[in-house]
Amino acid sequence: MIVNGYTIESGANLAGANLRNAYLAGANLRNADLGFAYLAGANLRNADLGFANLAGANLTSAYLTGTDLGGANLGGANLASAGLRGANLTGANLSGANLTGVHLRGMDLGGTDLSGANLRGMDLGGMDLGGMDLGGTDLTGAYLGGANLTGANLTGANLTSTDLGGANLTGANLTGAHLGGAHLSRLYLRGANLSGANLSGADLTSTDLTGVHLTGANLSGATMPDGTIHE
Repeated sequence: MIVNGYTIESGANLAGANLRNAYLAGANLRNADLGFAYLAGANLRNADLGFANLAGANLTSAYLTGTDLGGANLGGANLASAGLRGANLTGANLSGANLTGVHLRGMDLGGTDLSGANLRGMDLGGMDLGGMDLGGTDLTGAYLGGANLTGANLTGANLTSTDLGGANLTGANLTGAHLGGAHLSRLYLRGANLSGANLSGADLTSTDLTGVHLTGANLSGATMPDGTIHE
């Protein structure tokens, strides 16, 4: 298949290709090199992009419904407002990717690397994110109520004003995380590491802090488990 002068096939070299608004629904691009390709608005519904290189690609508002992205490299890619409903992201690398406006709730993110990704304002309520690498991820204003973050790496993550009510953070690493103004009531934090974290103004109502590491944490103005305000 030829699109915009480019041969579309498995393993194709399409690095830097201009495929803006291209119709690629159902295309076989497995193992293809699409690094820094321009795919804004492209229709990639049900396409096979398994293990493809999409590092730095522009996929703004692209249609990726049902697309296989298993094992793909999307490091640093721009996926703002892309449609990913029903897509396979198992084992994909999304480190440093921009995912603002993307709907991920209910998706299987097993083995996905989201470290340093932009997930501002995202709804991840109730999702299984256990053991995931979310170090340095921007989750400002995101909703993670009831999510499973057991053993997750959230080192240096930005969780400012994030709603984590009822989430399970047992054994999670939140060293140096930014949690100012976050909703942290009814959390499961047993064994979690919050050393050096910023918890100023956070709500910890009814949260059990037994066994939690808080060395060097900033708790100024935080609402403690017993309802008192920390000075």
